[in-house]
Amino acid sequence: MRGTAILIISAVIVVCGCTHAVRVPPRRDARVPETPPVTGKTQMIASWYGPDFHGKLTASGERYDMYAMTAAHKTLPFGTILKLTNPETGVSVTVTVTDRGPFVAGRDIDLSYRAAKEVGVIGPGVLAVMVQYMGRDMKYARYVRVSESAGTSYTIQTAAYEDRQNAERLKATLEMSYTGVFIKQAAINGKTYYRVRVGHYSEKEKAMSNAKRLANEGYDTFVTPND
Repeated sequence: MRGTAILIISAVIVVCGCTHAVRVPPRRDARVPETPPVTGKTQMIASWYGPDFHGKLTASGERYDMYAMTAAHKTLPFGTILKLTNPETGVSVTVTVTDRGPFVAGRDIDLSYRAAKEVGVIGPGVLAVMVQYMGRDMKYARYVRVSESAGTSYTIQTAAYEDRQNAERLKATLEMSYTGVFIKQAAINGKTYYRVRVGHYSEKEKAMSNAKRLANEGYDTFVTPND
C-alpha cells in the first residue's frame, strides 16, 4: 500500500521590480535546531510511495528518487534527519525529509520505496515505527527575497505556476501548517500564472517574520506588495 506524499511538478517564481535577498539567521549549531521537532523516541505510523512519483519534483524542489533514503512528513522542516526502527525486527534506517505527506488520515510519515523496503513497510503497507530525531541538513533552509516596492499591504509568495493544479497542490501542502494561503491569478507576457501566497500583512516587518519561518522550513519565499 502506498502513501500519498505530495509532489509539485514544475514551479517558477514570477516577480517584478527590484528585489534583495535576506539570509535566514543561522542557529548556533547549523546541524541541530535549538528545539528538536521530535524529542526522544516517538512512534509514527509509516506508509510508502514509489514508482508513480519517481522522477517528479517534491515539495522541497528536489526530484523524488524512490531508491534514495528520503521521506515525506506533514510539518517537519525539509532536511530533517530521522532514524526509523521497526520494533518487531530491530532493523533501522535513516531518512531525510524532502517532501510533504501523507494525506491519508491515521498515517504520519511516507517513506521512499528503498527506505520502506529496508525497514519492512513494503509487505504490510503500513507499519508503526519508532522515530528518533538525528539533526538537520541546513542546506534545505532558503533565502527570503524582498521586493523594494512600497505597498499598503504585503504578502508572501512561495511559487507561481502555469498549471493551476500544481498551485492547488502547493496550497494544500502549505495549509498543513499555515493559515491565509491563497492563489492569485496574474497575466504576464501573454501567459497566465497562478501565484501561491501566504497571508495579508499591514506591515512589511510582520510579513518578513513569517517569511523567515517559511524559508527556514525550506520553502522559496518572496515578500511583495499584495497587489
